[in-house]
Amino acid sequence: MRLISLFLCALVAASGGCGGGGPKYAPVSGVLTLDGKPYNDGVVVFLPKATADNPNPGRSSAGETNDKGEFVLKTDDLKNGAVVGKHMVKISTRGPVMQFDPAVGSPDNAPANVKRDLIPAEWNTMSDKEFEVPAGGTDKADFNITSKK
Repeated sequence: MRLISLFLCALVAASGGCGGGGPKYAPVSGVLTLDGKPYNDGVVVFLPKATADNPNPGRSSAGETNDKGEFVLKTDDLKNGAVVGKHMVKISTRGPVMQFDPAVGSPDNAPANVKRDLIPAEWNTMSDKEFEVPAGGTDKADFNITSKK
């Protein structure tokens, strides 16, 4: 019996079953402000960054802001939080939006149900912003954005 137990333990250890493989998730929340005021129409997205030794870091996470600008991240399969590690951050206005360049002006042919995205492109379509999710999670994933007026 003892020999069988040792064999089973060795088999489980060799197959990687002891570690509960896959990415580790941690709770993430924060506040989004735009020009110093809570932004209640935002979507915050965390995209885990791949590395050479971890080419598939896990699922992205997102959260919508409330009236106080607060958000809580969840994965697309509804796990709470985000993958532990470094993420690319993209923030935009919720709903159908159109990027707006004040230098060019608003497009005349924009559909009526499409609103202007008040979040500057360097925070969404052209984002290079990063955030490190610690193993214990954080409630300080705060983003203070200044629009270009």
